Amino acid sequence: MRNSLKVTVVTLLILGFLAIGGGEALAQCPMCRATAESNLQNGGTAGKGLNLGILFILSLPYLFVGTLGYLWWKNRHRFSAGPVEQGDPS
Repeated sequence: MRNSLKVTVVTLLILGFLAIGGGEALAQCPMCRATAESNLQNGGTAGKGLNLGILFILSLPYLFVGTLGYLWWKNRHRFSAGPVEQGDPS
């Protein structure tokens, strides 16, 4: 019970920090969009680079969490109290 309380508190704190810190980032979105649209209408290619940059930035958190998850999964037996038990095969 105590462990689940810790997980709940940490989750609520993280969600609270994300809710508080997200305001300024959303304010810049219309400016970037307007600049990219006007550039594309005038024959420029800055909008394509901006889209690629957004996809790159979007992929980094998933790559980071996926790497941490893989490392945890690969090394989970080192940190457990005892050997990892397999289910009864019969």
